[in-house]
Amino acid sequence: MNTTRLNGALYAQMISSGADHLSCYRKEVNDLNVFPIPDGDTGDNMLATVYSGADATEGQFDGALSDIADKGAHGMLLGARGNSGVILSRIFSGIKKGFADVREATLDDIARAMRLGVEEAYHAVPEPVEGTILTVFSDSVRFANARITADSSLESYFGDLVDEMQRALERTPDQLPVLREAGVVDSGGAGLLYIFEGMRRVLNGEAVEKGEAHGAAPKADLNAFDENSELTFGYCTEFLLRLQRRKGDPESFDLNAFIEYLNSVGNSVVAFREGSIVKVHVHTMRPGDILNRCQRYGEFLTLKVENMSLQHNETDLPTVAAKVPKARKKTGIVAVAAGEGLKELFRSLGADEVIDGGQSMNPSAADFLNAFERINADTVYVFPNNGNVQLTAEQARDLFPSSDVRVLHSHTVGEGYAAMSMMDTGAEPDALVSDLEDVIQSVVTGFVSRASRNAEKDGVHVREGDFIGFIGDTIYINDCDANDTALALAKDMHAEQFGVLLLLSGHDANPQETERLCDALRTAYPRTEVIRIDGGQPVHHYILVGE
Repeated sequence: MNTTRLNGALYAQMISSGADHLSCYRKEVNDLNVFPIPDGDTGDNMLATVYSGADATEGQFDGALSDIADKGAHGMLLGARGNSGVILSRIFSGIKKGFADVREATLDDIARAMRLGVEEAYHAVPEPVEGTILTVFSDSVRFANARITADSSLESYFGDLVDEMQRALERTPDQLPVLREAGVVDSGGAGLLYIFEGMRRVLNGEAVEKGEAHGAAPKADLNAFDENSELTFGYCTEFLLRLQRRKGDPESFDLNAFIEYLNSVGNSVVAFREGSIVKVHVHTMRPGDILNRCQRYGEFLTLKVENMSLQHNETDLPTVAAKVPKARKKTGIVAVAAGEGLKELFRSLGADEVIDGGQSMNPSAADFLNAFERINADTVYVFPNNGNVQLTAEQARDLFPSSDVRVLHSHTVGEGYAAMSMMDTGAEPDALVSDLEDVIQSVVTGFVSRASRNAEKDGVHVREGDFIGFIGDTIYINDCDANDTALALAKDMHAEQFGVLLLLSGHDANPQETERLCDALRTAYPRTEVIRIDGGQPVHHYILVGE
């Protein structure tokens, strides 16, 4: 083949193929983990992100490339998880900008779109680091764009792009010392390579297998609802509605009134608006009534209606709790935490919404948007409590103009806990954020986790199965005993300097052993108040918070 133009249907197929190809290598990307603890989730995050784009463009056989690119990019923006997922979504957002008003793209159009993808990705990161997915993409785009000639085709362009992407990935350990020390290439760059390799295969007519998608729902047994069955659970109905000027003024669309209507005819309602698009999730016995009503305001961009009797037959799928629209209030708080104890802790500190997530469980931008919508406040303060959730929270902030969303730089649950403990929600937002950021800077959080592999890092010989104690990206100790590791870590944290030392025990921690650790800490640091909380968090056996 010698394809010279890219149309919408082909682009949708390429995104889908890219997602499928990555699904075959998801675990391999996860395993490219610099830190020797079982929290590698780059593959999961990128897969969830790109599949959100593929779902948004599924079955799109007609329409201009600009429309398909817009749907795919929007899907990825909402579905973005983790820093790698956010950067991936911004790459495709930049590409979308390059395809604006383009029905079919020439190679020059593609080259421009790819350059915009590079620019958008770099702008998404406050402090871009070379030797990461950013470098892998920018180097490959620069190389492929420079090789375009009058004889070039989509096949040759994407061949050049993927070949250089592979070489750029292999160079990442030379550019980033932490990769070289760990003996791995950049995981985000690897995920990107698999996606674009899948896109390239479509152009070459090569088959792409589909791996087991992380978190994929089981296939429904259609025989579970036969000619004698009675509809019990109703229909799970989801859609994106584009408000149309020919049907009314989109600016005057009353979302709160619309949500009240949805609650009157269904439950498990989640609805929020971004620009002229309204995203809806509702459980109802009569989806047709809702769909007919919605067409008074606009037309559907995507639509999915599923019989929940089949879903309930297969598994108890999680649903979004029904929410009656709340009266507008002045302030609201969103926190991210994993583990029932930690989630309850943040609720007790005043969080209106605690999003399930954190290490190895990164929430999506849509999860934040749903929380913002449910809170319905003038100002919303967000505590990501994990460095890999920060960009996702900020992306959701940018997608939600209905509130003044303030995302704090809390990169650990310790920082989030300390900051929320000092909140004065009646204060002026700028002053409050400034004060909270100062509190965050004063907190030291140490972690004790079981090592997932042998490694040499920071002069410490890490043995698989042992416990390591670390602060930030620095490992201080390796020991076969969790309590001994925690005690040594407390010493490195200079626990004697803190008025309070919070001990959060993880899901796998033994209560008796935890109590013995508390006693040892109190003996070692008699002037420091040691507070024990059963956090129930995954990955981290203990978390020590000094403030």
